Amino acid sequence: MVSITTRDASVDFPIFDAKSRSLKKTVLGLVGGNIASDAKVPVIQALHDVTVDLQHGARVGLVGHNGAGKSTLLRLLAGIYEPTRGSALVEGKVAPVFDLGVGMDPEISGYENILIRGLFLGMTRKQMEARVDDIAEFTELGDFLSMPLRTYSTGMRVRLALGVVTSIDPEILLLDEGIGAVDAAFLEKARGRLSDLVERAGLLVFASHSDEFLRQLCTSAIWMEHGQIRQQGSLKEVLRAYKGPDAWPDEAHGAA
Repeated sequence: MVSITTRDASVDFPIFDAKSRSLKKTVLGLVGGNIASDAKVPVIQALHDVTVDLQHGARVGLVGHNGAGKSTLLRLLAGIYEPTRGSALVEGKVAPVFDLGVGMDPEISGYENILIRGLFLGMTRKQMEARVDDIAEFTELGDFLSMPLRTYSTGMRVRLALGVVTSIDPEILLLDEGIGAVDAAFLEKARGRLSDLVERAGLLVFASHSDEFLRQLCTSAIWMEHGQIRQQGSLKEVLRAYKGPDAWPDEAHGAA
């Protein structure tokens, strides 16, 4: 049974060569959290005393402003970062989807990138070869799939990456929204595949600024602020606490 459990997990980043306040602010903007001002070596406290307990079937949205710690928490859950203090235990195969372009090579074709990106996400070559035709049809890229990725526009790259991402079979799906470069019609087409992807996943943690996407994919939420959990609960409760009553109007549908 898949699960995610953290207990008072903290992630710190010492900045050994910080020579100016501007540098520290730059790093802070990248990872969120706070700067420990009393340390001889500046330390970015990216996450502080984070405790979560997520079981199979959980569909959790992460909300909070840029730099609040959402992406750092996803990377902790993926095993990319280890807790400086506390603990983080993840049971199950993790599919981290943070940057849709990671694992893709601009010098090879779209078809070849489908295979490479799938391997990066934990699938086997045989599994990806069986999905190529479906992915190609979804992307609507046609002959471009035989051309190097460097010839693609940003929107075309996102189409290709979305096609691969939504074809995998994850046990734990860690998703960071990054699909704004595609046109509205294709985005609507992608929503159905994203929903199917979430259904196949045993557990979802989804960082997003889109209330609509959160309502579509999640049932509960965690509000991050300055590297700490401000509130956990139902999606409706957390969104209203974070953004106000208008974030969940009475006519809004979906899980409460």
